[in-house]
Amino acid sequence: MSFVAVDHLVVAAATLDEGAAWCERTLGVAPDAGGRHALFGTHNRVLAIGSASHPQAYLEIIAIDPEAPAPARPRWFGLDAIDLGGGPRLIHWVGRSPMLDMHRWGLINVGEAPGDPVAASRPTPAGLLQWQILVRADGRLGHGGALPTLIQWEGAHPTEAMPARGLALQALVVNHLPPRVREVLRLRGVECVDDAGPALRARLRTPLGNITLESKP
Repeated sequence: MSFVAVDHLVVAAATLDEGAAWCERTLGVAPDAGGRHALFGTHNRVLAIGSASHPQAYLEIIAIDPEAPAPARPRWFGLDAIDLGGGPRLIHWVGRSPMLDMHRWGLINVGEAPGDPVAASRPTPAGLLQWQILVRADGRLGHGGALPTLIQWEGAHPTEAMPARGLALQALVVNHLPPRVREVLRLRGVECVDDAGPALRARLRTPLGNITLESKP
């Protein structure tokens, strides 16, 4: 069975300006331009964080797009319900699958609800990015954000056009992910634990030194 790799970390912000300011303050680097997601009424900014153990990884700062009409379905990543009163924060991660349908059915067979495949895209100066992603009908995240949203890219990967900014994902720790889920996903480069810590911990090398981002309940 194919493995799932870290595709990107998801940091939610009330606005992209707040997210960009958080990024500069916390990681010492301004995020690069992203784009709009018409289907879910969101927009983002991005930052390459690839490393030897996590090639093609990046960080996504995402927010509800105030200029977009309300979507016909709940927004992805639980953005309709999340409390961001404390400022931008790590909420989730997205896993890259080379066989999305196989991993989806594997999760369903062990009692999970990974969502249905959705075709999405966004234009960039380097061309159109296209992907298939699993999104639950209610938009909610599984296991407090520890269960990755699965994505399969069609054609180019976004990191191919992202400049290096001196950041690298050194470790991603996920908490309380059921053993049967781990068996299905065969997570590459991800440490699975069962402790009193948060659902997600991501350690990054940055221009400001080593920084650990943690999710909250």
